Amino acid sequence: MKAFSFTSLTHSKILGRWLWDMSQGLRGKALCNAMIGILMVALDFAFILASKYTIDIATGCRQGNLIGGATMLICVALGRISLAFVRRWVSSMLGVKAQNKLQTRIFSHLMHSTWSGLERHHSGDVLNRLEMDVSDVKQVITDTLPDMITVLVRLTIAFVLIATYDIRLAFVMVCIAPVFILLSKVYIRRMRAINREVRATDSRIQSLLQESVLHRMVLKALEQEELIIGKLSSEQAYLTKQVHERTHFASLSGLLINVGFSTGYLVTFLWGAHSLQQGLITYGTMLAFVQLVGQIQGPFREMTRFIPLFISSITASERLMELEDSPLEEKGKPVYFTQGAGIRIENVTYAYQKGKRSVIQNLSYDFPIGSTTAILGETGAGKTTLIRLILALLKPDEGNVRIYDENHSVQASSLTRCNLVYVPQGNSLFSGTVRENLLMGNAKATEQEMADALRTACADFVFQLPLGLDARCGEQGAGLSEGQSQRIAIARALLRKGSILLLDEATSALDPATEKTLLHNLSLHDPGFPLTILCITHRPAVMEYCTQTLQLERHVF
Repeated sequence: MKAFSFTSLTHSKILGRWLWDMSQGLRGKALCNAMIGILMVALDFAFILASKYTIDIATGCRQGNLIGGATMLICVALGRISLAFVRRWVSSMLGVKAQNKLQTRIFSHLMHSTWSGLERHHSGDVLNRLEMDVSDVKQVITDTLPDMITVLVRLTIAFVLIATYDIRLAFVMVCIAPVFILLSKVYIRRMRAINREVRATDSRIQSLLQESVLHRMVLKALEQEELIIGKLSSEQAYLTKQVHERTHFASLSGLLINVGFSTGYLVTFLWGAHSLQQGLITYGTMLAFVQLVGQIQGPFREMTRFIPLFISSITASERLMELEDSPLEEKGKPVYFTQGAGIRIENVTYAYQKGKRSVIQNLSYDFPIGSTTAILGETGAGKTTLIRLILALLKPDEGNVRIYDENHSVQASSLTRCNLVYVPQGNSLFSGTVRENLLMGNAKATEQEMADALRTACADFVFQLPLGLDARCGEQGAGLSEGQSQRIAIARALLRKGSILLLDEATSALDPATEKTLLHNLSLHDPGFPLTILCITHRPAVMEYCTQTLQLERHVF
């Protein structure tokens, strides 16, 4: 039991530090939000005191100007309305900035983290976390915590004011707190488990929707639309059941707590009525009593609202922390080879999972500067894996991948990636214009450089489009043929000015004549240094242009 408590305490500290770190740059604005809330609390109590003052004057229990009391009430009410407007504006602006900041931080970490090839989280789950979980964490930093500060201030002032009238009543009201805390502990433990299950199901639904929309054509071709709709309905039914359980538990817990609060209110009202009958207090004091009890009960009722929000934020924080678990890639000054570069593979072994089949085993090979190599092998022989090792997306389990020139040699890493020009297998265009896609290869490329790259890649058909470089293509190159998309992707890669060109079945969608023209153009392409080319291919036309061939074999174990 002690070990569990220690683990829970340690986890809470880690979670607290993470939330504190995430709130950097937002703390000042959140404090401003809290201060406005405290001013509103001060006006609430000023209204109570002004009400007591006015009623005591009206009932003859106090000497004073009734119009002055009424004026005071109106001014306090207008002040509170004005502050409420300001706070809504501050909360809204703070919320947008906070969400953008948190989302950018998590997204930036994902973009700069290492890539394993076997990602732990489905892309739909990642998107769900970047949207829903970021929103929950944002809310607790910008709204819930400032509200919590406001509630504590309200509770403290209400207790002090009630104590000035009757210290016994103040302690009767506060004695509800230990019971509330005890119930909250049980409530939090159960709600946290339910909330995490709901989030997991919600992520599965988003993953299913994303994959189904992405592969809609495949589903239609396989005539499996009803199957996927059935899966969605099943997941939704399970989510409904989980939400029903969460709502039932929360409602029952809220009912028990509200019974306690109502009992406290009734006790106070009867206490005040008895004191009024005995002539111990005035009507104004009685009214103040009732209002102050509301000010004490209000914070406890707010706690019942805060607890689910805190639980959601804890669950969301844990899910976002999981995304930040991936180590970041090496950072530093890029190692750029200005006179061309080759690649040397030295006794490399790699398996995607420890204890499983090695995709590449004890491989040694040299890709000299200026060479063109055809990489051949059956499916599963490790061709694409080799490219990923050269790109330093993966690290060898054994051996080394080195980039070299005539003067020096360095280990392949994220810092040597600047020398590599990569054209992946399949359609890799982004939604947007042709120009925007090309500029991803080189953000500073001129019109002439883009035109030259398109011609080299046999993509000069772009100039015949109505909008030319500004012609739009949809998601994954929608609106273009597979071959057209491949050629634009090659042109984008050529704009990078790297000395090593990696082609992963990059001409698979081209007809033989276009493919030969493209390869001929690449052989004449002069980026200012010798170009080392590696081609994963099964096409005879490609092999004709290669100076050497690497045959990879599939390893059983």
